[in-house]
Parts: sequence; C-alpha cells; structure tokens
Amino acid sequence: MATALQSEPVRTVNAVDLDRYLGGWFEIAGFPNRFQRACTGDVHATYARRSDGRIDVVNRCRAADGHLIEAQGVARVVDARTSAKLKVRFAPAVLSFLPFVWGDYWIIGLADDYSWAVVGSPDRAYLWILARTPTLDTIRLDAARAAARANGFDTDRMVMTRHTSTDAR
Repeated sequence: MATALQSEPVRTVNAVDLDRYLGGWFEIAGFPNRFQRACTGDVHATYARRSDGRIDVVNRCRAADGHLIEAQGVARVVDARTSAKLKVRFAPAVLSFLPFVWGDYWIIGLADDYSWAVVGSPDRAYLWILARTPTLDTIRLDAARAAARANGFDTDRMVMTRHTSTDAR
C-alpha cells in the first residue's frame, strides 16, 4: 500500500498550534539516518520559541559509551497558514543563507491532545514518531504509524528507540 502512495505528495496535518507543540518530545521510532548514527537510545528533542519568532531546537541522545550527545539548532515556519511545515538548521548561523543547510520538518500526523506526532520529509527520506512520554501504548503507536503509511512512508524501515530515562528536557 505504501508503494502506491509514494507517487502522491506528502501531506501535512491541517494545522499545528505551535504553543501546544513546543516543549519536550521523546523519539519513539524513526528511520535510521546519518546524523543519529552515534545514538544508541534516550533520543529526545526540546522546542522553545525565541523572541524573533523562530524556534530553538535541542536534540539529545545517549551514545554507546553512556555520554549524552547534544545538537542545537533553530527552526522556522515556512507555511504560516498551517504551521505544519518547518525548516530546521543545525549548521552554524553564518551558513543560514545556504538553502541546503535547512532540512524539511513536516508534521504529518498529530494526536488531538498533542501526545504524539509524526514528522517526516517530503522526499520520504526521514521519518520520526515522537511522543510526550518515552513509550506509546499500542493504540497510539498504531495511529502514528497509520499517519505515516497514509503518506506513503514504509514504516517497516522504522527502528524503535530505547529509553532508559523519563526526562525529555
């Protein structure tokens, strides 16, 4: 089924209340990717609004030797109508004029109560299921996976994230 949908464009949710979306999120599952290669678990992100309207992004994860890895970035909304399409940059600010340092961050699934979210890229190369807690019950996890599949993502590629901490700050 995902194969047939891959010819269709990825669709975001209709609207995101950014004030409700901000805060801490645990990665529940995601596609393996090069910039998280050193992460072995405890992956979480924190989003906070800046005075200039952009969003500070802090991603953390645990490495194999137990130490925490942290990456700080910034996000900007690129679709003000829905606030569901953002661009995120982890490169130094001096490079922000270069389009390729900005990555797509599209919210393609979101629980009504903002307890989980599905984030992907329009080329389907990146996909994450996020939650406010380190685990999701089967019903919510299935709903998040369904949102990804409805957008043509191959959820069989997802790897579950191991959590040993309940702190998403």
